[in-house]
Amino acid sequence: MSGHSHPHKHKVEGKNLLFSIFLNILITTAQVVGGIISGSLALLSDALHNFSDVLSLVISYVAHKLSHRQATLKQTFGLKRAELIAAFVNALTLIVVAIILIYEATLRFFNPVTIAPSLVIWMSVLGIVANGLSVLLLKKDADHNLNMKSAYLHLLTDMLASVAVLVGGILMKYFHIYWVDNIMTLVIAVYLVVVGFDLLKKATFMLMLFTPEEIDIEEIIDEVHKISGCAHLHHIHVWHLNDDELHLEAHLDCSEDITLSQFNTLSHQIELVLYNKFGINHVNIQPGYKKEGPKDFIVQD
Repeated sequence: MSGHSHPHKHKVEGKNLLFSIFLNILITTAQVVGGIISGSLALLSDALHNFSDVLSLVISYVAHKLSHRQATLKQTFGLKRAELIAAFVNALTLIVVAIILIYEATLRFFNPVTIAPSLVIWMSVLGIVANGLSVLLLKKDADHNLNMKSAYLHLLTDMLASVAVLVGGILMKYFHIYWVDNIMTLVIAVYLVVVGFDLLKKATFMLMLFTPEEIDIEEIIDEVHKISGCAHLHHIHVWHLNDDELHLEAHLDCSEDITLSQFNTLSHQIELVLYNKFGINHVNIQPGYKKEGPKDFIVQD
Protein backbone atom coordinates (compact mmCIF):
# COMPACT_ATOMS: atom_id res chain seq x y z
CA MET A 1 0.00 0.00 0.00
CA SER A 2 1.33 3.41 -0.82
CA GLY A 3 0.35 6.88 0.23
CA HIS A 4 1.20 10.48 -0.56
CA SER A 5 1.09 13.65 1.44
CA HIS A 6 1.25 16.84 -0.60
CA PRO A 7 1.25 19.85 1.72
CA HIS A 8 1.45 23.37 0.30
CA LYS A 9 5.05 24.22 -0.53
CA HIS A 10 6.88 27.20 -1.94
CA LYS A 11 6.47 27.11 -5.73
CA VAL A 12 9.82 27.55 -7.45
CA GLU A 13 9.55 29.72 -10.56
CA GLY A 14 11.94 29.76 -13.52
CA LYS A 15 11.47 33.39 -14.59
CA ASN A 16 13.90 34.79 -11.99
CA LEU A 17 16.51 32.35 -13.28
CA LEU A 18 15.95 33.53 -16.85
CA PHE A 19 16.45 37.17 -15.83
CA SER A 20 19.64 36.24 -13.96
CA ILE A 21 20.99 34.52 -17.09
CA PHE A 22 20.48 37.73 -19.08
CA LEU A 23 22.23 39.83 -16.40
CA ASN A 24 25.19 37.46 -16.23
CA ILE A 25 25.72 37.50 -20.00
CA LEU A 26 25.98 41.31 -19.79
CA ILE A 27 28.38 41.18 -16.82
CA THR A 28 30.60 38.52 -18.41
CA THR A 29 30.96 40.48 -21.65
CA ALA A 30 31.78 43.72 -19.80
CA GLN A 31 34.27 42.06 -17.44
CA VAL A 32 36.15 40.20 -20.17
CA VAL A 33 36.68 43.46 -22.05
CA GLY A 34 37.55 45.30 -18.82
CA GLY A 35 39.90 42.58 -17.63
CA ILE A 36 41.83 42.48 -20.91
CA ILE A 37 42.16 46.28 -21.06
CA SER A 38 43.12 46.68 -17.37
CA GLY A 39 45.30 43.56 -17.11
CA SER A 40 43.54 42.49 -13.90
CA LEU A 41 43.55 38.75 -13.25
CA ALA A 42 40.97 39.17 -10.49
CA LEU A 43 38.64 40.85 -12.96
CA LEU A 44 39.26 38.20 -15.61
CA SER A 45 38.79 35.47 -13.00
CA ASP A 46 35.54 37.12 -12.01
CA ALA A 47 34.54 37.11 -15.68
CA LEU A 48 35.46 33.42 -15.95
CA HIS A 49 33.35 32.67 -12.92
CA ASN A 50 30.52 34.73 -14.42
CA PHE A 51 30.76 32.73 -17.63
CA SER A 52 30.54 29.51 -15.62
CA ASP A 53 27.50 31.10 -13.97
CA VAL A 54 25.85 31.62 -17.34
CA LEU A 55 26.39 27.94 -18.15
CA SER A 56 25.25 26.79 -14.70
CA LEU A 57 22.17 29.01 -14.78
CA VAL A 58 21.24 27.67 -18.21
CA ILE A 59 21.69 24.11 -16.91
CA SER A 60 19.56 24.96 -13.86
CA TYR A 61 16.86 26.53 -16.00
CA VAL A 62 16.68 23.58 -18.42
CA ALA A 63 16.64 21.12 -15.51
CA HIS A 64 13.89 23.12 -13.80
CA LYS A 65 11.75 22.92 -16.95
CA LEU A 66 12.47 19.21 -17.44
CA SER A 67 11.57 18.41 -13.82
CA HIS A 68 8.02 19.62 -14.42
CA ARG A 69 7.34 17.24 -17.30
CA GLN A 70 4.57 14.74 -16.72
CA ALA A 71 5.39 11.13 -15.87
CA THR A 72 5.01 8.59 -18.68
CA LEU A 73 5.00 4.81 -19.01
CA LYS A 74 8.71 5.00 -19.86
CA GLN A 75 9.53 7.70 -17.26
CA THR A 76 7.35 6.79 -14.30
CA PHE A 77 8.91 9.45 -12.07
CA GLY A 78 8.92 12.00 -14.89
CA LEU A 79 12.23 13.91 -14.97
CA LYS A 80 12.11 15.10 -11.37
CA ARG A 81 15.75 14.16 -10.68
CA ALA A 82 17.02 16.41 -13.50
CA GLU A 83 17.48 19.20 -10.96
CA LEU A 84 19.70 16.99 -8.80
CA ILE A 85 21.91 16.27 -11.81
CA ALA A 86 22.06 20.01 -12.52
CA ALA A 87 23.06 20.73 -8.91
CA PHE A 88 25.79 18.06 -9.13
CA VAL A 89 27.17 19.48 -12.40
CA ASN A 90 27.07 23.04 -11.07
CA ALA A 91 28.89 22.05 -7.89
CA LEU A 92 31.62 20.41 -9.98
CA THR A 93 32.00 23.55 -12.10
CA LEU A 94 32.43 25.67 -8.96
CA ILE A 95 35.33 23.46 -7.86
CA VAL A 96 36.93 23.31 -11.35
CA VAL A 97 36.76 27.10 -11.71
CA ALA A 98 38.34 27.46 -8.26
CA ILE A 99 41.28 25.21 -9.21
CA ILE A 100 41.87 27.24 -12.41
CA LEU A 101 41.86 30.48 -10.40
CA ILE A 102 44.35 29.13 -7.85
CA TYR A 103 46.68 28.06 -10.66
CA GLU A 104 46.48 31.42 -12.47
CA ALA A 105 46.91 33.46 -9.28
CA THR A 106 49.99 31.43 -8.30
CA LEU A 107 51.55 32.06 -11.72
CA ARG A 108 50.92 35.81 -11.34
CA PHE A 109 52.93 35.90 -8.10
CA PHE A 110 56.01 34.94 -10.13
CA ASN A 111 55.09 36.94 -13.23
CA PRO A 112 53.55 40.26 -12.08
CA VAL A 113 51.37 42.20 -14.54
CA THR A 114 50.67 45.94 -14.61
CA ILE A 115 47.03 46.60 -13.77
CA ALA A 116 44.76 49.60 -14.50
CA PRO A 117 42.86 49.88 -11.18
CA SER A 118 40.21 52.47 -12.18
CA LEU A 119 38.65 50.13 -14.73
CA VAL A 120 38.85 47.27 -12.22
CA ILE A 121 36.86 49.35 -9.70
CA TRP A 122 34.08 50.25 -12.14
CA MET A 123 33.75 46.72 -13.50
CA SER A 124 33.60 45.26 -10.01
CA VAL A 125 30.84 47.73 -9.06
CA LEU A 126 28.90 46.53 -12.11
CA GLY A 127 29.35 42.94 -10.95
CA ILE A 128 28.21 43.73 -7.41
CA VAL A 129 25.02 45.47 -8.57
CA ALA A 130 24.01 42.90 -11.20
CA ASN A 131 24.89 39.81 -9.14
CA GLY A 132 23.38 41.36 -6.02
CA LEU A 133 20.08 41.77 -7.87
CA SER A 134 20.21 38.15 -9.10
CA VAL A 135 20.99 36.91 -5.57
CA LEU A 136 17.92 38.72 -4.20
CA LEU A 137 15.75 37.27 -6.95
CA LEU A 138 16.81 33.67 -6.25
CA LYS A 139 17.13 33.79 -2.43
CA LYS A 140 13.66 32.43 -1.64
CA ASP A 141 13.86 29.68 -4.29
CA ALA A 142 17.29 28.64 -3.01
CA ASP A 143 15.84 27.82 0.40
CA HIS A 144 13.49 25.24 -1.11
CA ASN A 145 15.36 23.67 -4.01
CA LEU A 146 18.89 22.23 -4.35
CA ASN A 147 19.11 23.11 -8.05
CA MET A 148 18.13 26.72 -7.35
CA LYS A 149 20.59 26.73 -4.45
CA SER A 150 23.39 25.71 -6.82
CA ALA A 151 22.49 28.62 -9.11
CA TYR A 152 22.15 30.96 -6.11
CA LEU A 153 25.59 29.95 -4.77
CA HIS A 154 27.19 30.63 -8.14
CA LEU A 155 25.69 34.12 -8.08
CA LEU A 156 26.44 34.76 -4.40
CA THR A 157 30.09 33.79 -4.79
CA ASP A 158 30.23 36.00 -7.86
CA MET A 159 28.92 38.94 -5.87
CA LEU A 160 31.46 38.29 -3.11
CA ALA A 161 34.17 37.95 -5.76
CA SER A 162 33.20 41.35 -7.16
CA VAL A 163 33.40 42.85 -3.66
CA ALA A 164 36.88 41.34 -3.29
CA VAL A 165 37.90 42.73 -6.68
CA LEU A 166 36.56 46.17 -5.68
CA VAL A 167 38.63 46.14 -2.47
CA GLY A 168 41.66 45.07 -4.48
CA GLY A 169 41.07 47.82 -7.06
CA ILE A 170 40.88 50.50 -4.35
CA LEU A 171 44.06 49.24 -2.66
CA MET A 172 45.85 49.23 -6.02
CA LYS A 173 44.64 52.69 -7.02
CA TYR A 174 45.31 54.55 -3.77
CA PHE A 175 48.03 52.49 -2.05
CA HIS A 176 49.76 50.86 -5.07
CA ILE A 177 49.49 47.40 -3.51
CA TYR A 178 49.28 45.38 -6.73
CA TRP A 179 49.82 41.90 -5.30
CA VAL A 180 46.44 42.19 -3.57
CA ASP A 181 44.83 41.27 -6.92
CA ASN A 182 46.36 37.79 -6.61
CA ILE A 183 45.45 37.47 -2.93
CA MET A 184 41.82 38.35 -3.64
CA THR A 185 41.77 35.76 -6.43
CA LEU A 186 43.02 33.06 -4.03
CA VAL A 187 40.44 34.04 -1.38
CA ILE A 188 37.65 33.79 -3.97
CA ALA A 189 38.93 30.40 -5.12
CA VAL A 190 39.12 28.92 -1.61
CA TYR A 191 35.58 30.06 -0.89
CA LEU A 192 34.40 28.44 -4.15
CA VAL A 193 35.98 25.11 -3.12
CA VAL A 194 34.23 25.18 0.27
CA VAL A 195 30.72 25.94 -1.01
CA GLY A 196 31.16 23.76 -4.09
CA PHE A 197 32.19 20.72 -2.05
CA ASP A 198 29.23 21.09 0.32
CA LEU A 199 26.79 21.30 -2.59
CA LEU A 200 28.50 18.40 -4.39
CA LYS A 201 28.18 16.26 -1.26
CA LYS A 202 24.44 16.97 -0.90
CA ALA A 203 23.70 16.33 -4.58
CA THR A 204 25.75 13.11 -4.54
CA PHE A 205 23.97 11.81 -1.44
CA MET A 206 20.59 12.39 -3.09
CA LEU A 207 21.62 10.86 -6.42
CA MET A 208 23.02 7.79 -4.62
CA LEU A 209 19.73 7.41 -2.70
CA PHE A 210 21.49 7.68 0.67
CA THR A 211 19.32 8.04 3.76
CA PRO A 212 19.04 11.81 4.36
CA GLU A 213 21.36 13.04 7.11
CA GLU A 214 18.46 14.41 9.13
CA ILE A 215 16.63 11.06 9.13
CA ASP A 216 17.22 8.49 11.92
CA ILE A 217 15.91 5.12 10.71
CA GLU A 218 16.00 3.64 14.21
CA GLU A 219 13.78 6.49 15.40
CA ILE A 220 11.37 5.78 12.51
CA ILE A 221 11.23 2.13 13.57
CA ASP A 222 10.52 3.07 17.20
CA GLU A 223 7.69 5.43 16.20
CA VAL A 224 6.05 2.93 13.82
CA HIS A 225 6.29 0.12 16.38
CA LYS A 226 4.32 2.29 18.83
CA ILE A 227 1.28 2.10 16.51
CA SER A 228 -1.15 -0.62 17.51
CA GLY A 229 -1.11 -3.45 14.97
CA CYS A 230 2.52 -2.95 13.85
CA ALA A 231 4.74 -5.86 14.89
CA HIS A 232 7.96 -5.40 12.93
CA LEU A 233 9.13 -2.91 10.26
CA HIS A 234 11.94 -4.18 8.02
CA HIS A 235 13.47 -3.96 4.50
CA ILE A 236 13.51 -0.19 5.00
CA HIS A 237 14.63 2.34 2.38
CA VAL A 238 14.41 6.13 2.83
CA TRP A 239 15.58 8.49 0.08
CA HIS A 240 15.02 11.83 -1.63
CA LEU A 241 13.51 11.63 -5.11
CA ASN A 242 14.13 15.38 -5.32
CA ASP A 243 14.00 18.30 -2.89
CA ASP A 244 10.24 18.04 -2.45
CA GLU A 245 9.70 14.31 -2.27
CA LEU A 246 11.04 12.16 0.57
CA HIS A 247 10.18 8.49 0.05
CA LEU A 248 10.01 5.50 2.37
CA GLU A 249 9.40 1.93 1.36
CA ALA A 250 9.39 -0.98 3.79
CA HIS A 251 7.87 -4.33 4.71
CA LEU A 252 5.60 -4.46 7.75
CA ASP A 253 4.75 -7.55 9.78
CA CYS A 254 1.31 -6.99 11.24
CA SER A 255 0.59 -8.29 14.76
CA GLU A 256 -2.80 -9.70 13.62
CA ASP A 257 -4.13 -11.32 10.45
CA ILE A 258 -6.14 -8.24 9.48
CA THR A 259 -8.32 -7.43 6.46
CA LEU A 260 -7.27 -5.07 3.68
CA SER A 261 -9.68 -2.39 4.90
CA GLN A 262 -8.14 -2.63 8.37
CA PHE A 263 -4.68 -2.33 6.83
CA ASN A 264 -5.84 0.80 4.98
CA THR A 265 -6.58 2.38 8.35
CA LEU A 266 -3.28 1.17 9.77
CA SER A 267 -1.24 2.46 6.80
CA HIS A 268 -2.95 5.86 7.08
CA GLN A 269 -1.83 6.09 10.71
CA ILE A 270 1.72 5.21 9.67
CA GLU A 271 1.69 7.87 6.93
CA LEU A 272 0.58 10.56 9.40
CA VAL A 273 3.34 9.66 11.86
CA LEU A 274 6.01 9.54 9.15
CA TYR A 275 4.95 12.87 7.66
CA ASN A 276 4.41 14.78 10.91
CA LYS A 277 7.58 13.56 12.63
CA PHE A 278 9.98 13.05 9.71
CA GLY A 279 8.58 14.97 6.73
CA ILE A 280 8.26 11.77 4.66
CA ASN A 281 5.55 12.45 2.08
CA HIS A 282 5.55 9.27 -0.01
CA VAL A 283 5.10 5.96 1.81
CA ASN A 284 5.01 2.48 0.28
CA ILE A 285 4.39 -0.36 2.76
CA GLN A 286 4.25 -4.05 1.89
CA PRO A 287 2.15 -5.82 4.55
CA GLY A 288 2.70 -9.34 5.81
CA TYR A 289 1.70 -11.70 8.62
CA LYS A 290 4.08 -14.39 9.90
CA LYS A 291 5.80 -14.36 6.52
CA GLU A 292 9.08 -16.29 6.28
CA GLY A 293 12.29 -14.58 5.19
CA PRO A 294 14.95 -12.13 6.44
CA LYS A 295 13.57 -9.56 8.89
CA ASP A 296 16.52 -7.20 9.26
CA PHE A 297 15.78 -3.49 9.27
CA ILE A 298 18.07 -3.03 6.27
CA VAL A 299 18.15 -5.84 3.69
CA GLN A 300 20.02 -5.77 0.39
CA ASP A 301 17.25 -6.53 -2.10
